[in-house]
Amino acid sequence: MKSFHSTRLATALLLGLGLSCAAQADGEKVAYVSNQDGGVTIIDLVTLETRGTLDIEAKGPRGIGVTADGKLVVTANKDDGNISIVDTTTNQVRHVKIGKNPEFVRVYGDRAYVTYEPSAKSGPPPKPGSEAAKEDDDEDKIPGRIAIVDLKKGKVIREIIGKPETEGVEFSKDGKRMIVTNESDSSITVHDMKTGKLLKSLPVGIYGERPRGIKVSPDGQSYVATLEMSDKLLVLDSQLEPVRVIDTGKAPYGVSYDRDGKRIFVAAAKQKALQVFDAATLQKIKDIPTGDRCWHFSFTPDDKNILLACGKSNEVVVIDTDKLEVTKRIGDKEMPWGIVTYPKALGSLDRP
Repeated sequence: MKSFHSTRLATALLLGLGLSCAAQADGEKVAYVSNQDGGVTIIDLVTLETRGTLDIEAKGPRGIGVTADGKLVVTANKDDGNISIVDTTTNQVRHVKIGKNPEFVRVYGDRAYVTYEPSAKSGPPPKPGSEAAKEDDDEDKIPGRIAIVDLKKGKVIREIIGKPETEGVEFSKDGKRMIVTNESDSSITVHDMKTGKLLKSLPVGIYGERPRGIKVSPDGQSYVATLEMSDKLLVLDSQLEPVRVIDTGKAPYGVSYDRDGKRIFVAAAKQKALQVFDAATLQKIKDIPTGDRCWHFSFTPDDKNILLACGKSNEVVVIDTDKLEVTKRIGDKEMPWGIVTYPKALGSLDRP
């Protein structure tokens, strides 16, 4: 077990030696960034500087989540087929075997919901209509799954059988339903949170291909889902019925409302922009130039900034939420995939 250092001097010494440090002291505000080619880095939300690393004792972290009390950080580790559960005060690590290609993590209470894709292949998805896509649409493909992990016990307590290539996960505002985007067959499924029972399967291919991000509005009355291969944003009502589809920039993925539900933010990866839409009219407010392959983002807990993980430009881009301008680039990352904060904030991977 690694010792816990609470003073800035001790932290500075650790960083100077290139060692990982305890993730947080009581009252500190931090962001955790998963790096596919590295580990997890920690950003101080006061200075907006990298202050250390979190040793997950695994490779290829993508999905990342944090408990409401900030005591546990969970990462989905592609290379090892498991998740890491890290105690942020002691840096002790537990691993739970998940399966092939664990990707998306959502922490809800004392459980983690982890999507994994036994049939997924490496590399970008094939273009719709191509020969590769036809092969990819084989009906006997192994379905994706959602593993439900009890974080206290450190074990999988249930698995939900999904569609091919389960992707994003969201929860209804009342906590009774789990909503999953299924990338390969272009569907959105709804499951009972207690039993995992499939309540609804919604094909969305008529609106666009490859649903990825999914987010509920703060009032619970609507949802938005990004359709990556069609450059679209699908808007659904509280019962997950489609009501409208709008154009976005190229390859949208991460999506979130702001706290008031007045604006929708979309990370358009190949557009190299964070797009801002009016949630009521769905008119675009602004394109904010960012970095390369920016997938996921989080507001800071005070809602003053957005931190956007840009994988191909190896940076976290800081955006002022009032000015809607980039104010800083934290460029010491190793293909960052996702980002969450403590205290928990709104973002494409999390919500308070």
